[in-house]
Amino acid sequence: MKNIILALGSNIGDRKKNLKKGIDILKKNIDICKISKIYVSKAVGYTSQPEFYNMVLSGKTDLSPSELLSFIKDVEKKVGRVYRFHWGPREIDIDIIFYENRVIDTEKLKIPHPFMHKRDFVLRPLLEIEPEMKHPVLNKSIKELYTSLEEFSIIDEIDF
Repeated sequence: MKNIILALGSNIGDRKKNLKKGIDILKKNIDICKISKIYVSKAVGYTSQPEFYNMVLSGKTDLSPSELLSFIKDVEKKVGRVYRFHWGPREIDIDIIFYENRVIDTEKLKIPHPFMHKRDFVLRPLLEIEPEMKHPVLNKSIKELYTSLEEFSIIDEIDF
């Protein structure tokens, strides 16, 4: 089984319920090891939208990276995600942050996630569950990446 880190976010509908439903479906193909708290953050990119609930989880899976991507896109649909526009509001968004220490750069899949090291709403929950994990390209721990951030969007945290 391969170690993975996923980031989940929601800002439409019952955000906490959307995240819980997503995790319940993810359990079909992922053995979940750790789940962070939920971090409430302002939207990034397109900012005229509701605040996001964000969290990360670590787990193990037998799925290949491409199979995992297909699976999480299916999970998003089952939770009710409707594509509106790039960086727009969403019922749920699930991103692959890490897949082992692999580096993948294709048109459809980029691992590690190309923006994760700049996003406090990914790094802060990741700091909670895996502070010493190393970024395979930047060769810095999550703790080091978090302390080097210059922009912050998190405004609150709640228990999952």
